[in-house]
Amino acid sequence: MRVFFGPRMRTLLLAVLMLPALGCGEPPWNNPNPPSPEGQVVYQSVMSPAPPKHLDPATSYASDESLFLMQIYQPPMGYHFLKRPYELIPLGLEDFPEIRFLDEDGNEVAESDDSLAYTRYTLTVRADEHYQPHPAFAMNEAGEPLYLFDDAAQGRRFSQVPDFPQTGDRPLRANDYAYGIKRLADPQLGSPMLGFMSQYIVGMSAFSEQLAQVPRDGWVNLDEYDMAGLEVEDERILHITIHGRYPQFLYWLAMHFFSPVAPEVDRFYHNPGFAERNLTLNWWPVGTGPFMMVRNDPNSEIVLERNPNYREDYFPSEGAPGDAEAGFLDDAGKRLPLVDRAVFRLEKEVLPLWTKFLQGYYDRSGENHGNTKGVFDQAFIVGPDGVEMSGDVADHGITMSPDVKPAIYYYGFNMRDPLVGGYTEEKRKLRRALQIVFNVEEYLAIFYKGNGITAHNLIPPGLSGHLQGEAGINPYTHEWVNGEAVRRSIDEARKLLAEAGYPNGRDARTGEPLKIFIDVQTQAIGNTQMNWMDRIFGQIGVQVEYRPADWNRTREKLLTGNTQIYSHGWLADYPDPENFLFLLFGPESPLLCKCDGANNSNFEHPEYDELFRKVRVSAPGPERDAMVARMVEIFREEAVWLYAYYPKDIYLNNSWVHNTKRHGISKATLKYIRIDSEEREQRRREWNQPVTWPLYAAGLLLVGLMLPGVTAYRRRQNATARQGEN
Repeated sequence: MRVFFGPRMRTLLLAVLMLPALGCGEPPWNNPNPPSPEGQVVYQSVMSPAPPKHLDPATSYASDESLFLMQIYQPPMGYHFLKRPYELIPLGLEDFPEIRFLDEDGNEVAESDDSLAYTRYTLTVRADEHYQPHPAFAMNEAGEPLYLFDDAAQGRRFSQVPDFPQTGDRPLRANDYAYGIKRLADPQLGSPMLGFMSQYIVGMSAFSEQLAQVPRDGWVNLDEYDMAGLEVEDERILHITIHGRYPQFLYWLAMHFFSPVAPEVDRFYHNPGFAERNLTLNWWPVGTGPFMMVRNDPNSEIVLERNPNYREDYFPSEGAPGDAEAGFLDDAGKRLPLVDRAVFRLEKEVLPLWTKFLQGYYDRSGENHGNTKGVFDQAFIVGPDGVEMSGDVADHGITMSPDVKPAIYYYGFNMRDPLVGGYTEEKRKLRRALQIVFNVEEYLAIFYKGNGITAHNLIPPGLSGHLQGEAGINPYTHEWVNGEAVRRSIDEARKLLAEAGYPNGRDARTGEPLKIFIDVQTQAIGNTQMNWMDRIFGQIGVQVEYRPADWNRTREKLLTGNTQIYSHGWLADYPDPENFLFLLFGPESPLLCKCDGANNSNFEHPEYDELFRKVRVSAPGPERDAMVARMVEIFREEAVWLYAYYPKDIYLNNSWVHNTKRHGISKATLKYIRIDSEEREQRRREWNQPVTWPLYAAGLLLVGLMLPGVTAYRRRQNATARQGEN
C-alpha cells in the first residue's frame, strides 16, 4: 500500500531531517552580541556595574571612568606601554617639555641656584594631532558654528551627539591645553585638582577667585580671562610656569586632568536645554585620541569607534626584558589602533559575565569588573607553585595577565602610642617581634588566595627605588635562603620581645599580659581573620583586641591620633617613589598639619624628613636613588608598619586576544590590543554548538505518533473511493 503525505506533513519531515545540520558552520544561536559592522574588528568587553558618571576630564576622579577617558583624550604626556619601570613618553606633544628655571624677576638660573623661584615648562603641540569629527566643529558657509542656539526649543530635536547630521574637526592647538587647565580652576566645576594644583601653577588660585565673581548666565568663555602661569605663544607652543621646582609635574601632565578641551566644545555643550538631555562633556567627551564615543547608554552599553582623524601612531619596537619572549613585540611597527571598535556592555553580576567569557562572547575576564575575584575557585587552583588555571580554563587556551598594581596595603603603628610607638631600641624590638610573627605570606595565601606580594619596601614594583631579589628584602624580618626570602623564626620574635621587656608576652615590670589594639573597619575583617591573628600573635604570648568602626569613625580616630594599630592603603597617582615616601613625611601627620594628612603613623624622623624634601625636588639620577634607598632603610630600621603587601590581580584573556600586558598606571592601552577575529569565530562555534538531538528525537516521535493516524486516514479514503466505484 502506498502512503501519500500532504504538503504540511512533507514540510515537517523535511524539518526533522535537517535538524542535525543546524548550527554546523553557522553563527551560534546563543550569541548575546549584535552582529559586528561589516569588515570591522570589534573588541568585546564589559563596563563596571556602576557606570561612569563623570567623563569630563576636569572632574572625573574614578579609575572606571579613566578607562574611557584615556582612549578618547591625549594629555601632553603618556607612558610607554611595555617598559618597566614606568617610562614617560610624549603623547600630545612632539617631544618632552623644555624646562627652564627662573628667579623672582624671571631671569634664567641654574637648577641648583638658591635664587630659583619658578620652573617654566614649554610644551610644543604635535602638528599632526586632530580632533575627532564632532558637531561642535561644524561650520556654516560664513564660517560660524552651525549648532549654536538661542533657546532650548531650537535644539530640542537633538537628544544625543550622533543625532547631529553634520560634523567638523580641526587640529589641536596649544590654547586647548591652556583652556583645559583653566577649567581645572573653575570653581563651578569643582575639579578635585584645584586644591593641589593651585599650590604649583602660578596664578591658579587668583584665577579661580576671579571666576567665582563672574556672573553665570550661560557659557563663560575662559579665553577672556588670564592665568598668570599660562602663556600661549602661538598655535603650537604653550608655557606653563609653576612655583619652585617640582619634577613630578611631568607625571601630572600624563593624567587626564590635563587633557585638551577646545573652547568650541565647551561652548557647544552650553547650548540651552542641552544639559537636561545629557548633552554635556560629562556624557559625550571630545578628544584627539585613537577612539571616540559613538554610544553612551549606561544602562546597556558604551561603544567606542576608531577616530578617523587619529594621527600616525605605531606599536613600540622595544619593551622590558622578557617582552619579546612573551610575544609582546610581535606587532612592533604596526599602525595603531589595532581594533576598529570597542563595545563595553553592562553586566551587573559576575557569574553571567564569567559564563559569557567562557563561551567566547567577551574577550577578557573583565577590564573593569573586579577581574576574576568573584569566580576564583572556578578559574584557579592554588598549588605549591602559586596560582594556576583550573583544567577547564586551561583547556580553552586562556592566558593569565597578572597585574601587580603600584599600590600598597598595610597595618601601621601609631608612633605616638605609648605602647607600640616611640624611637627607643626597646620599642623597635617590640615592633619587629610583631612584624616577624605576622606571617604575611600565610595571611595572603589563606585570605587572598595568594593574590598579593609581601612588601619588604614601601615602594611597589615598577617604580624606581624598588629592588628585587636579595637586595630588596627587609633583613629585619626575612633572610635570603636558597634563592628566596624566608621569614625569620618565631624564636627570634620571642627573643626580641623579651629584650623589649615582655618575656613570654608579659610585662617584665608588672607581670601583666601584653595586649595590642587593632582598629578595623566594620565588616572589613571577618571572624576567621581575627581568629587567625589571635593564633599567630598567641605564639609569642601577645593578646589582641579589635576595635571595629565605620569609615567615618575610623577617619576621625586617625585625624586625632587615637589609634594604636590601624589599616590603610595607597594607590599611586603617578609612578614616582615620592608618591609613597610621603606616607611617612612628618609634616603630613594629621596631628601636625591639622588636616587629612597621609602620614597616619605620625612618624617623625628628622633625617627622613630632610631627605624627603630633597627627593621631592631632585631630578632622577644616582644621587636621588641613594637618598631614596636611605629612606627605605630608615623605614625598615624603625619598623613603622606591622605588615604590608602589594595587591595583585589576575585577569584572563581568551586565546585570540594579544598584547595583554597590564599597565598599573595608564589606562590608555586599548589601542595596543589585537583581536584575531577568525579564531574567535571558530572558537565560538566550537564552544556553543546547539544540542539538537532532543529536537530531533521529539520530531521523530511526533512523526511516529502521526503516522498511524495518517495511514488510517488514507485507508478510509481509499475504501470510500472503492465503494463509490461499485
